[in-house]
Amino acid sequence: MPAQHNLHLLPQTSQLRALHTVVRDRHAGLDVFVLHSRRIIRLLLEAGLDQLPFTEHHVTTPVGATYRGLKHTVDICAVAVVRAGESMEAELRDIHPGIRIGKILIQRDKQTKLPHLYYSHLPPGIADSHVLLLEPMLATGGSANAAIDVLLKAGVREEHIVLIDFIAAPEGIRAVAEAHPQVKIVVSSIEERLNDNAFMVPGIGDFGDRYFGTTDSGA
Repeated sequence: MPAQHNLHLLPQTSQLRALHTVVRDRHAGLDVFVLHSRRIIRLLLEAGLDQLPFTEHHVTTPVGATYRGLKHTVDICAVAVVRAGESMEAELRDIHPGIRIGKILIQRDKQTKLPHLYYSHLPPGIADSHVLLLEPMLATGGSANAAIDVLLKAGVREEHIVLIDFIAAPEGIRAVAEAHPQVKIVVSSIEERLNDNAFMVPGIGDFGDRYFGTTDSGA
């Protein structure tokens, strides 16, 4: 597991567990799955933004008083791992309008389970930015590490990457932490394990297929 300060598990409230109960149900319809997933995604993105640097920023309130607040001090962009990561883009746009979003396409070989990079298109100047890496499923960690390597080759500093995961397996968290110990991981649930097909247990099935309605809800 990564150092405690680099692994950020959302507070396991009753409300969050209730949302997870809905999206994990294999009989959940597309509209129900998307609605409740988006609510969890919003929580994840807010927690991810909280990992970025802030500086003091004072404002005057409507009653003439001074509020000693904070604001982000760095350029922020996002990179979605196609296709499941694209499910997080709409919520991110609502929170941070105008944010630049890049794309990385990595697919896992069904036989070897190894990731292959097929496409990347990153925002200009990404080397000087803090990056939210949108990858809902952290199973083996192979795809996440491949995406992180793409960012590093583009000049992004490892400590400037925040990996946003909907759910994660201990094996995936460990793989990312060992390869990239300075990357921060934000996740809403840590699963029990991976099964023989590298699906997480109890899991959620294939998140991208379920979110975009391209397959049945089972694994």
